Amino acid sequence: MKELSVSLERLADFDEIVDVRTPLEFAEDRIPGAINAPVLENEERVVVGTLYVQTSAFEATRVGAAMVARNIARHLETTFADRPRGWRPLVYCWRGGKRSESLAVWLNLMGWQARRLEGGYKTYRRSVLDALAALPPRFEYIVLTGATGSGKTRLLRALAHTGAQVLDLERLAVHRGSLLGAVQGQAQPSQKAFETGLVNALRAFSPERPVFIEAESRTIGKVALPDALLHAMHRSRCVAVHAPREERIAFLLDDYAHLFDAPDTFKAQLSKLIGLHSRERVTHWCRLIDEDARAALFGELIALHYDPAYVRSSRGHFVELPSASAFELHPNAADIDAQARALLDRLRG
Repeated sequence: MKELSVSLERLADFDEIVDVRTPLEFAEDRIPGAINAPVLENEERVVVGTLYVQTSAFEATRVGAAMVARNIARHLETTFADRPRGWRPLVYCWRGGKRSESLAVWLNLMGWQARRLEGGYKTYRRSVLDALAALPPRFEYIVLTGATGSGKTRLLRALAHTGAQVLDLERLAVHRGSLLGAVQGQAQPSQKAFETGLVNALRAFSPERPVFIEAESRTIGKVALPDALLHAMHRSRCVAVHAPREERIAFLLDDYAHLFDAPDTFKAQLSKLIGLHSRERVTHWCRLIDEDARAALFGELIALHYDPAYVRSSRGHFVELPSASAFELHPNAADIDAQARALLDRLRG
């Protein structure tokens, strides 16, 4: 039903976006703002796929059609029960095929002005990949560099509070970027969902103003940065953020205090450093956890792991680092927003 299909450029014309893929597909990534109204549940899609391979396409279609009909009936009674008479939904599935067509037909029979997305999620995903290549070079970046514990992320978020344009990669990735950087109680997004969030953030920026960004490696936890963004970061102006050593230790003790609530997990994370550090050194660090010697542990991690790692990674990538503006930050101070404004004033001057 070609007349029911619309292109991706028409997204803004609709009252609601309805993703009819399985909950697993929806959880991996979706068009921003979409709701999930699956016409096949996770297990049902497996059943249909197995029938298609092991029995016949006809049998898979027959069984699948019955499942789809039941699920559409349920959504009409629940998910869409309160939609007004003039509701205009846009429906999509993986490729704009039978799953989205089935729901779109029924919604139109109800009197709603439903359309399905031509090419489905696959078309949307292609647009994200195109944007990841095209958008990053459009902006001027100011990269906050500095060793772990210097408060770069806190400064970045303070800059956002003052009205600066900020690309907060660690917030998008739900990860602090280091070995111990997992965010307590929160899972990271999939690579696809991370890229969707990144594109949305980039589209909100004006190319007339600089974008502040924190120096990151290629990966933040389990997600990877796109090549075009890494290339732009590595050639951008830098601000070298420094903090006094004792303040860095205090900052890390505050940020990573939760790690001591699960000492075995903490020690398992540190054990991944064997190879970069001797087994004896890592065993010593694990012993400091058992002794609750928190300041001593983070002092050694700063001196023996974090600072050497920062020197190795930054010098080889950020070409403007030798001419970076130095900025001393007090990351634990209550006036962090004032410090951010001072940095902005210095850069404007």
